[in-house]
Amino acid sequence: MALNLAKRMASLKASEIREILKVTEQDGVISFAGGLPAPELFPIREIEDTTRIVLEKMGSKALQYTTTEGYAPLREWIAQRMNSRLGTHFDKDNILITHGSQQGLDLSGKVFLDEGDVVLCESPTYLAALNAFKAYGCRFIEIPTDEHGMRTDVLEEVLQKTPRAKLVYAIPTFQNPTGKTWNLERRKQLAEISARYNVAVIEDNPYEELRFEGEAYPSVKSFDRTGNVLCAGTFSKIFCPGFRIGWMAGEKELIRKYVLVKQGTDLQCNTIAQMTIAEYLKKYDIDAHIGRIVKVYRQRRDVAVACLEKYFPAEVRFTRPEGGLFTWLELPPSISARDILTKCLEQKIAFVPGGSFFPNEHKENTLRLNYSNMPEERIEQGLKIIGQIVTQAIR
Repeated sequence: MALNLAKRMASLKASEIREILKVTEQDGVISFAGGLPAPELFPIREIEDTTRIVLEKMGSKALQYTTTEGYAPLREWIAQRMNSRLGTHFDKDNILITHGSQQGLDLSGKVFLDEGDVVLCESPTYLAALNAFKAYGCRFIEIPTDEHGMRTDVLEEVLQKTPRAKLVYAIPTFQNPTGKTWNLERRKQLAEISARYNVAVIEDNPYEELRFEGEAYPSVKSFDRTGNVLCAGTFSKIFCPGFRIGWMAGEKELIRKYVLVKQGTDLQCNTIAQMTIAEYLKKYDIDAHIGRIVKVYRQRRDVAVACLEKYFPAEVRFTRPEGGLFTWLELPPSISARDILTKCLEQKIAFVPGGSFFPNEHKENTLRLNYSNMPEERIEQGLKIIGQIVTQAIR
């Protein structure tokens, strides 16, 4: 092709997760790859009911353009939900509806990043966030993590010598890809560091409501005294991802900046989807629905952890998440997860190698496993085979 493309296109690559998901569409594949909710838990009949109500009562509005900010009753619900669960102090004008939380990440790049700016992130971190920010010509500095979350002492050291640091991206609860959760002190410290160095924080929080056990913590935003922290959220993991409805939440002045760049992107999100979700939230018990999801995912997490203990060699380390969708494996340094994947795909088993979750130093001896999408018997069947392949590679 002879056309002159934008420079940014040279650095963009297809999402490894999305490419692997193409394979998982084949019949009979056991997939631990995408962060896919269990489709049998989608409230199909309730959505059918609420869609009918919306069309009957508000059809002309539901099929019309709406504001860029989004449907007001839905924004009000989100604000109150965050206030009650996460310790924030929002109203509807602190909320912008987005096409999934992924669009919120892309808009964050538009709002904050110039070419050559630096994004600080956990190591490893969410692959699609890296892809979203990378389009704006930024560089990444990885901050190491431990069992308590991002090493905030290292973060501060890096900020002291990185004048072009513009953004800290973090997933403090049931992190993607590791499943780890930050403790309370690290959350407070991130808010304090953000204020001290005047750096923006994107707190990505798609999994918080999927807690199986352990203590729930306030958000980083709840400790924010300067307005530097923004929150990304989504209905994809607690309702259904096909609507593609998420949100960005933050100080009203910053949200107005997001509104401006969204207007240049897509004008608004799907009106009828927003109204249908709002009607569902009014008519049905979302907490009971989330409770059913949590019960199933807890069982599947338990089966996955039991299988990792039973079928994988002792040299393999893995996380035991208290919620969310993922566990993270570290193989011996000499073993490539991509080689393991090649052999697994021959037996119609898929997962995501971990190297792409590191923006700089790819650690190819790692992999991410999702346990939410497959029934328990297929989880055991698939993990037994992966364990055998890993054992053979080590031995």
